[in-house]
Amino acid sequence: MAALGAGVVAGALLAGDAAAQCRLALLLGLDISSSVDAGEDDLQRGGMAAALRAPEVQAAFFAADQQVALAAFEWSGRYNQELLLDWTMIEAPADLERAADVIAASRRSYGEFPTAMGEALAFGAELMARAPACLGQTIDMAGDGENNEGPGPAMAYALPAFGAITVNGLVVANAAEFQTEDRLTAYYRDNVLHGAGAFMVVADGFDDYLRAMRKKLEREVRPPTIGALAPAEQAG
Repeated sequence: MAALGAGVVAGALLAGDAAAQCRLALLLGLDISSSVDAGEDDLQRGGMAAALRAPEVQAAFFAADQQVALAAFEWSGRYNQELLLDWTMIEAPADLERAADVIAASRRSYGEFPTAMGEALAFGAELMARAPACLGQTIDMAGDGENNEGPGPAMAYALPAFGAITVNGLVVANAAEFQTEDRLTAYYRDNVLHGAGAFMVVADGFDDYLRAMRKKLEREVRPPTIGALAPAEQAG
């Protein structure tokens, strides 16, 4: 029993050492529901890639010795989620450039399904379960509408995994029919944001996606100031 106990302790210490090398596992979720047309999809893929290449975002990624692990997926209907970028440890600017290249070169898997946000979040939790060991875990949900198929985010947040996962939002307002900024930001605030310090950034349509993604990524990956944990909030 003593030998087994020593092995368990050693394993825990190794896991702790690995997590100490990675400050954040960040998973980016891309909305490809039927309300997003081909041109808008190009704007969000290109915007995400360009935001990752932005100097201020790169500076935030490398603002500390601890690294960031990055992955991305696309989502729409209940059974329509696909991995775009598998977990990549961002150790140098070249890693971030390659990640941006993969996202920019990706092609949409589906275009005809509704918005199943609860299932997308559950899929994100599965991906997070095999992420590198990191001190924090964040899923970034970008979307232009409310959940309209299957269970909503509350279903996913009942899963044990979400005890350790923060969910931030990128709200694409005024893009889909009836989805005004006030309505959609209220939906994200009340249903999507999850965890201590969760926040959202609002894009005024897909033309504004790059600016909003750049602002959000910079805030997400910059090392937190000790003692500066903020409540859930909205950023413009």
